[in-house]
Amino acid sequence: PTMAHSKALLVLENFIDGKFVPCSSYIDSYNPSTGDVYCRVPDSGKEEVEAAVKAAKDAFPTWSSKSPLERSQILNKLADLIEHDLEAFAQAESKDQGKTITFARTVDIPRAVHNFRFFASSILHHVTECSEMPAMGCVHYTSRAPVGVAGLISPWNLPLYLLTWKIAPAIACGNTVVAKPSEMTSVTAWMMCKLLEKAGVPPGVVNVVFGTGARAGEALVCHPDVPLISFTGSTQTAQRITERSAPHCKRLSLELGGKNPAIIFDDADLSQCIPTTVRSSFANQGEICLCTSRIFVQRGIYSEFLKRFVAEAKKWKTGNPSDPTIDVGALISKEHLEKVRTYVKKAQAEGARVLCGEGVDPLALPPGNQKGYFMLPTVIAEVKDESCCMQEEIFGPVTCVVAFDTEEEVIRRANGVKYGLAATVWSGNVGRVHRVAHRLQSGLVWTNCWLVRDLNLPFGGMKASGIGREGAKDSYEFFTEVKTITIKH
Repeated sequence: PTMAHSKALLVLENFIDGKFVPCSSYIDSYNPSTGDVYCRVPDSGKEEVEAAVKAAKDAFPTWSSKSPLERSQILNKLADLIEHDLEAFAQAESKDQGKTITFARTVDIPRAVHNFRFFASSILHHVTECSEMPAMGCVHYTSRAPVGVAGLISPWNLPLYLLTWKIAPAIACGNTVVAKPSEMTSVTAWMMCKLLEKAGVPPGVVNVVFGTGARAGEALVCHPDVPLISFTGSTQTAQRITERSAPHCKRLSLELGGKNPAIIFDDADLSQCIPTTVRSSFANQGEICLCTSRIFVQRGIYSEFLKRFVAEAKKWKTGNPSDPTIDVGALISKEHLEKVRTYVKKAQAEGARVLCGEGVDPLALPPGNQKGYFMLPTVIAEVKDESCCMQEEIFGPVTCVVAFDTEEEVIRRANGVKYGLAATVWSGNVGRVHRVAHRLQSGLVWTNCWLVRDLNLPFGGMKASGIGREGAKDSYEFFTEVKTITIKH
């Protein structure tokens, strides 16, 4: 855009050592629901990351020596400040990401607030281990200390929600942080930076550097003074992070993609199962790593399920995200929308049936949203298990429904992908629910529900869905170094 045009745009700045710092070059960020550039994001590189890491390193000795209670009070204060501005954060998240205002208001921002409160509380309740050896006259105990500067890289689908899920445990444990949000959704991170000083977060404890993965992310991952990297995003990017951080022996927590199955047995309560499975397939435009994208239905109820599922999916309204009656907002970018559409075309070319949505039903959009990146909830049937639509993460409002006969067969097919993040099982038979849950290669299994989370418990995936777990105990273990001390008396 020309200079005259850019005057009206929101211009973000990096937040380093407690101050906003302008950058020498910027990237355009689009409003997905209109297709217009509405924001300029710093295109940070080595220099900016260097300055942020230095600030974080300098702030570490003081911050790490504060008591857990002092840090806890600051986290709670930050939670209160975000909650106070909840509506402004929700509006910004919806505009920047394309998600519905309803989803931002009820899911994203409340969860960001809860992330800070949760770790503010959990940090006060950890105990270390002790072991006695009377025969040797020795006692052993462990102590835990923060590691140092944590590099946190968060994605564009749940921007503030997933950024705070990393920042909160990192600083609660006494580390300092250099965070890099996605260049496509940086606004709420920048808004949060404005609240840090008021919350009592000392300068340098939380630094936010905006930019692309290729420049800013790379510089952060390769920095010798950043011993930990927590990353949420694609498996492909994670491979690069692993390679680049290997020479420095960094500690990694990687939360990656999913190809999550829902397994629906013929004794499932369809009145619960259908609305929940529609939600697990299409919530946040299907742009959640936990979304259902393969639905296995036992043959006896297959045609009834399909009929009711499609009818329910068609009720979901797609349109302007700021309209509170809308269920499906815009996808993140033009490129992403094209990619998701390509999967639907491939399925059709392979002979699968598209029952509703993309290319089948007309999409009517308000005048201001004609150039936005919208797509209807799309249901595909009769897809082969080896099809890319059943093997690869689509990350859009697309789900595939197939039939199965036996429990043994469906477990084999559900496990037959490279991913293993989440699964859902629908059945009224308690024995079966336990049996199937035990045999699924999946970090999370929900039965007769979806996305019910207790943040105390481990979160993460198997196989190509990631390395490590996050949660009260798991995040504490990741963000601290343990030491075993032996005393002979």
